[in-house]
Amino acid sequence: MLPLGTVDRSEDAPPYRQIAAHLREAIRRGDLAPGDQLPSESQLTEHYGVARMTVRQAIGELRAEGLVVAEHGKGVFVRSRPPVRRLASDRFARRHRAAGKAAFIVEEEGLGRPGVDQIEVGEGAPPPRAKELLGLTGRARVVIRSRRYLLDGEPVETAISYIPASIARGTQIAAVDTGPGGIYARLEELGHVLSHFVEEVSVRMPTPQERRRLQLGPGVPVMVVVRTAFDTGGAAVEVCDTVKTGPRYVLEYRVPAE
Repeated sequence: MLPLGTVDRSEDAPPYRQIAAHLREAIRRGDLAPGDQLPSESQLTEHYGVARMTVRQAIGELRAEGLVVAEHGKGVFVRSRPPVRRLASDRFARRHRAAGKAAFIVEEEGLGRPGVDQIEVGEGAPPPRAKELLGLTGRARVVIRSRRYLLDGEPVETAISYIPASIARGTQIAAVDTGPGGIYARLEELGHVLSHFVEEVSVRMPTPQERRRLQLGPGVPVMVVVRTAFDTGGAAVEVCDTVKTGPRYVLEYRVPAE
């Protein structure tokens, strides 16, 4: 049995939260490594002297945080996949597009087998926020690209891109397969050399549809990143609204001090 603590009945925190904290700390210390099985419900019930439901509540907290996964008939295991560390300062570098790599592929390299499915492409009116960020007026239309990204077959992110139809209509950007380097490589081929990106990051609970598409358990938050791409002429050429499984991502930003 792991060197776990005991339940302190004098504490304000209920027993199940104390047990969850002990297990969380064991994972942080490495006493429970990725892929390791947690002690069984019976073992934890005996160790802590609590009801089985209390143990289940504790494990439920860890599952909601994305720290552990339950395998039917086998037990509960520490999540084996490391978080995706998203380097905001590097993922859109031109050298990656020149090598035929889209940003998602750059992020996932070395972590597993990346994939994409549920690709839908069409043309329509942009939602109000995308219209504002793109600086569009009147009845301007956009090419809309929706897709879901996978890592080793597990959904980790959905993304919807909005590109002015005046730029993308009739080009490979409006095709299901955008080709090597993705949307940004095609934009640059069309003369829209990219200058910089602006991102808005927020965290919220998922909608029912997002929970289904990302196969999220109860209580798991999502990270929302709305990115606007600008060309060297200062024009906004794409808005991408991504919804990421919160526990799977770490966003890293490097900000110059000058």
